[in-house]
Amino acid sequence: VIAVEPNLPSVERIRSRVFGLDRVTVLQGSAESIPVPDHSVDVVHCRFAYFFGPGTEPGLRELERVIRPGGTAFIIDNDLRTGTFASWIMRMPDWADHDPDDHEQFYLDHGFSIERIASDWTFDRREDFESVIRIEFSQESAEEIIREHQGLSVDYHYLLIHRTY
Repeated sequence: VIAVEPNLPSVERIRSRVFGLDRVTVLQGSAESIPVPDHSVDVVHCRFAYFFGPGTEPGLRELERVIRPGGTAFIIDNDLRTGTFASWIMRMPDWADHDPDDHEQFYLDHGFSIERIASDWTFDRREDFESVIRIEFSQESAEEIIREHQGLSVDYHYLLIHRTY
């Protein structure tokens, strides 16, 4: 297993967590610059590394470089069409011009398939829910979401975007 993370403090935290595990390596790199040889990887799992579709072409070219023929890339991203979490994202000013159709079509145009995965977050305590919301959203947006959302569960749907090379 090779983990690639762009943020050096995160790389160091990850390395400390996996210290002593055989066959686990943590490297500093990015979606556009994965520090492994050409065609040396069987499976790539990217979780929220390619958020925006258009504009991520350098990262997609890098996947093509590092994945062996017959290998597969799996990209996990937010499903912006359904679920409570998607509705919160789509009302944020930074996302006002973001079109889920364009986002998904970008990946389809690059030879990927897309599957929808319905999921949810369920918290044991309201404080945990509020902490996560404050991580995910600006202070103003988080406080608004916290005020309006009751309960300990949130519909959070994903896209599984995948391609075999």
